[in-house]
Amino acid sequence: MLFLAIPRFRILILVSALVYGSHSMHDAFAVIRWSDAGIGTSVISVLWSEAVAAEVLVFFFVGPGLIERFGVRGAAILAAAAGIIRWLIEGATTSIVLLSMIQPLHGLTFALLHLACMGMMRAVVSLTVAATAQALYAFGSGLVTAALISLSGILYARYAGAAFLPMAALCALALPLAWYGFADQRARCGPV
Repeated sequence: MLFLAIPRFRILILVSALVYGSHSMHDAFAVIRWSDAGIGTSVISVLWSEAVAAEVLVFFFVGPGLIERFGVRGAAILAAAAGIIRWLIEGATTSIVLLSMIQPLHGLTFALLHLACMGMMRAVVSLTVAATAQALYAFGSGLVTAALISLSGILYARYAGAAFLPMAALCALALPLAWYGFADQRARCGPV
């Protein structure tokens, strides 16, 4: 596992763990928060579907162009910045209008970051260890997300909507790491 000695790969793992992990509060408690605010199940389904549709659109249509235009560094920074905006607004309101406006940011906070990470991985990890590198990438963010889901329960029980603020802070932590650790290059999208 010589790729663990590559500083940029370690930063890639950290950035992805922070931004993907920031979804833990949303994944575990958004529906509960929205239901408690009186939002009906059909509207909640539409809100959730918006995020999924945005993810698909970014993976197939928008993301590759953003990577080409801004490079993997710019895409990772955009993903982290979108997370900050998304979690600050989600923590502050249960307005259906505002929630419907931020749900598409999932396309950036998840899909665009994944494309940026794959581009970065392609640039810094040998093809001979790419599968192992991808497994560690998935394991790192999955482990952090699992830990944060547990923490999210404690935070949500204590602070309700304000518990989304630490998730915004995780994305804010990812910003300088993405700036300094991701190569400033124009990487093509696709599998490693």
